[in-house]
Amino acid sequence: MIKSCILILLAIIAACPLHAQNKQSPDTTRTLQEVVVKAYEQNRQLKEVSAAINVINTDQLKRYNNTSLLPALNATPGVHMEERSPGSYRLNIRGSTLRSPFGVRNVKVYWNGIPFTDPGGNTYLNQLSFYNVNSIEVLKGPASSLYGAGTGGAVLINSQNNERPAGINLHYTTGSYNLQNINAQVTLGDSDHNNTFGYTHQTSDGYRDNTQMRRDVATWETLVKANDKQQLSASVLYGDLYYQTPGGLTAAQYKANPRAARPAAGAFPSAQDAHAAIYQKTFLAGINHQYRFNENFQNTTVVYGAFSNVKNPTFRNYERRSEPHFGGRTMFTLNKQWEQNSLQVSFGGEGQRGFFNTKTFRNVGGNPDTVQTDDDIDNYIYSGFVQGDLHLRGDWSVSAGVSINKSSITITRLTGPETGKLHATFNSEWAPRVAISKKVIPGLLLYASVSRGFSPPGTAEILPSTSIINPDLQAEHGLNYEVGLKSSWLQQRLYVEVNAFYYELRNAIVQRRDSSGADYFTNAGSTRQRGIESQLSYQLLPYKNRFINNARIWASHTYNNFRYQDFKVVATDYSGNKLPGVPKHTVAAGLDVSTRPGWYINLTWYYNDVLALNDANTDMASSYNLAGGRTGWRTGLSKTIMMDVFAGVDNLFDMTYSLGNDINVTGGRYYNAAPGRNYFGGVSFQYRF
Repeated sequence: MIKSCILILLAIIAACPLHAQNKQSPDTTRTLQEVVVKAYEQNRQLKEVSAAINVINTDQLKRYNNTSLLPALNATPGVHMEERSPGSYRLNIRGSTLRSPFGVRNVKVYWNGIPFTDPGGNTYLNQLSFYNVNSIEVLKGPASSLYGAGTGGAVLINSQNNERPAGINLHYTTGSYNLQNINAQVTLGDSDHNNTFGYTHQTSDGYRDNTQMRRDVATWETLVKANDKQQLSASVLYGDLYYQTPGGLTAAQYKANPRAARPAAGAFPSAQDAHAAIYQKTFLAGINHQYRFNENFQNTTVVYGAFSNVKNPTFRNYERRSEPHFGGRTMFTLNKQWEQNSLQVSFGGEGQRGFFNTKTFRNVGGNPDTVQTDDDIDNYIYSGFVQGDLHLRGDWSVSAGVSINKSSITITRLTGPETGKLHATFNSEWAPRVAISKKVIPGLLLYASVSRGFSPPGTAEILPSTSIINPDLQAEHGLNYEVGLKSSWLQQRLYVEVNAFYYELRNAIVQRRDSSGADYFTNAGSTRQRGIESQLSYQLLPYKNRFINNARIWASHTYNNFRYQDFKVVATDYSGNKLPGVPKHTVAAGLDVSTRPGWYINLTWYYNDVLALNDANTDMASSYNLAGGRTGWRTGLSKTIMMDVFAGVDNLFDMTYSLGNDINVTGGRYYNAAPGRNYFGGVSFQYRF
C-alpha cells in the first residue's frame, strides 16, 4: 500500500508541466546563501567566525523525509546522530557518546534560547518533532566559556525564523513500516505581535520487532514587540512520546535475523515479554525578554520551568522518574566602536535547579510490582561568564571568554537495605576560551583557538539504571587546541572550511553494560582525540533565472583518531586502544537541483567507517554506505497557496547495518539494526492570509 501511494506521488511529480516557463527576466548571479551565526554572541557571517560551528538551515533539513533530524545532522562534519529504534536518539559531537548509552549527554542544548538540557545533564531531544526545528547551530568542542558544563559542545535550536507570516501550514508524510506523520501550524498576527500554534502526530511500526512508536507534540509560541527597545517572546511545549525498545543483539543473532528483538537470556525475559518501552511526557514553558537600553547596550533574559515524567519497563526492572526543574539565563552585551576598531563585551549567568525522584520496581509483564529503590535527587548547576570580542584594523580579531561553574547533587535513598544520603559538589570549575583570527585576503580567514571544558557526572551516571549509586565518579576535564580556515571563492559560489583539533580529556567518563543491558559508568583515565573536519559547497550554475535555477554540490569529511592515552582496569591495560563507538572516517556528499517550474531533486550519499565496539577493540562494527534521494514539485496553486508534493527512498541499496551500537556491553549484545530500503512520500500546503 505504501509503495503504491509513493509510486502515485512519483507519477504526479513526473507529470508536472516542467516545460512551463515563467517570463524570462535578466540573469542575476547565483551565490551561496549567506549564513549568520548567533553562537558565542557573534551575530556575524559564518565565514567570519573563529570557531568550528556548523549551521543547518531549513533547506538542509527539508531535503530528506520531513520526519527526522538525523540525516541532516549526519551530513555535518564532526557530528553523528544515532537511532537505536524509532524515537530513541543519541547525539555524538567529537566522540561525546562515550558516556551516552541512550539520549543526549555531555552536550548542552538550547531551544529558542531556553536551556533544554536539564540540571541533571540529560536532554530529551526526542520530545521535539521535526517541525519544532527551523535551524540548528552546532558548536563543536568545549563551549563551557559561555554555555556551562559539557565537553562535547553545544547545540542551539530555533523553531522560528525572523519572519512569521500569518497563515496555515499543513504537512503529511507516509512511508514504509506504516510511517504516518501529520503536522498543522497556524500563525496569527503580524510581525510585531503574533502567535503560532502547532501540533504533530507521528506513528511507526518500526523496522524491528518491538519498535512501535507514537509521538504527539503541541506547541504555542508568541512574540510581542512592545516598542523599539524591548520585545517579549514565549515558547510552550507539551510532548507525549511512547516507543518500544527492542534491545541489542549478539553478532550471531544480528546475522541470522537483524529485525528480531532481543530474545530471553538466562534469568532475563525477552523484549516482548518484558514489554520493554519508554513512556515519556514533558511540559516546558519559557519566556525570553530582550531590552535595548541604548544602541550600544542590551540585555536578553530567559526564565523557564519544565516537568518530565518517564516510565521505563526493562528486562531487569520497571523504572519511574519524575523530573521537575526550572532555571534561567541572562546576558548583557555592550558594544563600543572607535576608528576602524570595535569591541563587544558579553557577560551574564545561568542557573538550573531540579527536584527529581526515581523509583525502581520489579517488572511483571510490563507493570510495576514490588518497590526495589526509591531515591530523591536534588541537583543544581550554575555558572557566571564573561566574553570579549575585539575586531582590529587589518582584519584581526581576538575573542576571549571565561566561565566559573558550580554543580551539586544530593541523592537520598528512602527504601531498601542501603538507605542514606550521598552528596557531591563540584566547585570553582574555570572554563576559559581564547581565539584569534586573521582575514589574510578577501575570502580567506585563518583562525586558532584554545579552550578548556569540563563536565561533572550527571544524575543518570551517578545513579544509573543498575540502581547502584556510584559515589566515586569524578568530573571530566578537557583541553582543546584548534586551527582552521574558512574561505569563499568564485564570486561566493564556492565555500570551503577545514579545521583540525587536538583534544586531551582527563578522567573521561565512559559507559559499561551488564548482562541485563543496564548501564553503569566509570572514569577512564585520559584520552587523546585528534581530528580533521572539512566541508565544501559549490554552486554549479552562475545564474538563477534559467530553467535550472539552482544546482549545488556539497561534501563533508570527518577524520577521527581517538584513543585512550592512559586507561587501566585492574590488570588490563587499554592505553593506545581506539575509543569505542567512533569511526575513523565518515563522508557525506550530495547534489541539490531545482528548476523554475518547481521540480527538484536531492541526492545523498553517506559512508561510515569501521568502529570499535568495546575498549579492548576485539569486536568491530562493519563499515557501510548509504544512498538515498528525494524528488518533488513545489508550486503556487494561487497567490496565497503553495504546494509541495514529494517522494523518496532511504538506504537505496538495502544495506544491513547497525545504527546505535551498545558499546562495552556484556555478552556482546552490541547491535541495533537500522531499517533496510524504505520509501516515503508526502504533501505540504502553505496558505498565507
